[in-house]
Amino acid sequence: MVHKDDTPAWLVERRERVFLVLAGVFICSMTMLNIIGITRFVQLGPMSLAVGVLPYPITFLCTDLICELYGQRRANFMVTVGLFLNLFIFAVMSLGNVLPAAESVPPWQALMLANEVGLPDGSVLKDSAELFTLLYACTSGAMFASMMAYIAAQYCDVKLFHFWKRVTKGKYLWVRNNFSTMVSQLVDSFTVIAVTFGAAFLSGDLTLKAMFILLASNYFFKVVCALADTPFFYYFTFKLRHYLQFDEPTYD
Repeated sequence: MVHKDDTPAWLVERRERVFLVLAGVFICSMTMLNIIGITRFVQLGPMSLAVGVLPYPITFLCTDLICELYGQRRANFMVTVGLFLNLFIFAVMSLGNVLPAAESVPPWQALMLANEVGLPDGSVLKDSAELFTLLYACTSGAMFASMMAYIAAQYCDVKLFHFWKRVTKGKYLWVRNNFSTMVSQLVDSFTVIAVTFGAAFLSGDLTLKAMFILLASNYFFKVVCALADTPFFYYFTFKLRHYLQFDEPTYD
């Protein structure tokens, strides 16, 4: 049995399985960004980072691998599916926030607060709070910001990757991998910081210096990851091209 373009069925299935794995890692990393978001900030040397940012650079590696192996249409398809999953997660969390809480809740759902807690959406919690309320307040605004950044950055990454590939005539993998990722991650970092903390900055709760530190830390971390993933991009590109028997990007 062969595919309609004379590609054996077993090879078509192999290619689809690899695409599914890459898309799965992409979506998993993106989902972690949205769920854990800014629930915690961690210190990595001089960088202050939201914990949700940690897996996010992997999404660009997956996007670049799919661009290189499967072509621009497949990459855009994966990014579009990821966008709808973003919306689905946001819709489910919003529904959970709107629906009334049960009268009797387990003790671990009710948190006693020693002090007033200011939330990213501008509201203030006193005395006690429901665990979901805190999670929703910390993720909903950041999730909206990540969707805006996601739309701008991921489609930008796909477009720039193929732009640099045309300019270099298919040579110099490191050029299209790094230049497309570094530009798109700057777009991503600026958008997510501006949307997430813009209201706090305008209200005076966050200084321009603090905003700049968040932006610089966010972007510097992503640039370091982009440069560090170059050997992995080379390795997986050559290994997978041989394993999947691709001479040139297909599905374009």
